[in-house]
Amino acid sequence: MHSTSRRLLAAVTVSTVVAVVGTACSSGSGSTGTKSADSGTYTIWDPYPQFDKTSAWAKLLDQCGTKAGVKIKRTGFDTSDLANKTLLAAQQGNSPDVLVVDNPVVSTLAEAGVLTTTDDNKLDTSKVDANLLAAGQLGGKTYGTPIGANTLALYYNKKVLKEAGVDITSVKDWTSLTAALAKVKKAGKKGITFSAIGTEEGSFQFLPWFWGAGANLTRLDSSQGVSALSLWADWMQKGYAPNSVLNNTQTTSWQEFASGDYAFSENGTWQLANAEKAGFDYGVLPIPAATGGNAAAPTGGEFVTIPVQSDTARYATSQKLATCLTSTQNLYATDTTLSYVAPTAEVQDKQVAANAKLKPWVAAVKAAKGRTSDNLGTKYPKISEQLWKAVQSALSGSKTPKEALSAAQPAAR
Repeated sequence: MHSTSRRLLAAVTVSTVVAVVGTACSSGSGSTGTKSADSGTYTIWDPYPQFDKTSAWAKLLDQCGTKAGVKIKRTGFDTSDLANKTLLAAQQGNSPDVLVVDNPVVSTLAEAGVLTTTDDNKLDTSKVDANLLAAGQLGGKTYGTPIGANTLALYYNKKVLKEAGVDITSVKDWTSLTAALAKVKKAGKKGITFSAIGTEEGSFQFLPWFWGAGANLTRLDSSQGVSALSLWADWMQKGYAPNSVLNNTQTTSWQEFASGDYAFSENGTWQLANAEKAGFDYGVLPIPAATGGNAAAPTGGEFVTIPVQSDTARYATSQKLATCLTSTQNLYATDTTLSYVAPTAEVQDKQVAANAKLKPWVAAVKAAKGRTSDNLGTKYPKISEQLWKAVQSALSGSKTPKEALSAAQPAAR
């Protein structure tokens, strides 16, 4: 068997796990599609099935096709299906010309030999923030360019904090945040809600605290990692966070905050529209690191990639399409539609100028980090599973934080 074929077969199994890491991305139902035999038609697959042919996104694809002198055949898949569909298509020699895919899946597809590198396809990534581009890098090579990013931060209820006598400008690190939670509880209100469910969502929400402590995913049981898990466990023991966090998804956690009783909620950019509808004044604060500054939160969002084709003459047009989709003008429009922060400083500045409420989100994204960064690649899903299991064990009280992470480390290797 050809080495690429072997990698593809192995990757189909891996991608079943990796596909669930689309924590912060849109989902819906899609239909399968195949590449047209007509050389003047180029196929694009994306994880936005909620956008039909009348949407601004679909019209943008057609506009980019017209600009490149080709017709576009576009198919939107559910995020959880897209990785497997792509791997199977590659096995059959029927890959799409352009693939928009959730950033943690890039390394799986790259390792399987499905994607071309930016050295090969000549995509220009020079303006992209390095921390965001890292999510699409493996073994020193880059396999696409981000179309946008979302991440986590702390929403806060201004009225609750005011009644508790908390000045939000005083919240700069874990000590001051915990002190604020103590004041809120003393005032008869509720502290902080988040998602610690035993899925990727739980790992996703724990990572800012884990990374904010200075911990690394290659060593779950480090003293820094233990301190992060101890922080969450301590909040629960003192009643600053509810027991419901053990089963909360990011959606149900948001619903708790939207009740108006909580001071803080850890959630994402995608809740901005709901925040406007909440009926109370809110603010947004980047998640603080243990000793101050902004913690690295994990990035959601997709990469525009160019899959390997047997007919390499197609790459030139595919590059034109990918470049069009990620141009400064089109990034601004698309990222506004998707509630994403743009991956370049130029477009980020335009976003903040148009909507000042995006300023803390831009700061959070600039400090953010890809889950597969640090060259973890396809190792991430296994590590993440052990991390969320450790969080569950510690918060449920079945193990101490140190015991939970010590048990997780050997299983995550």
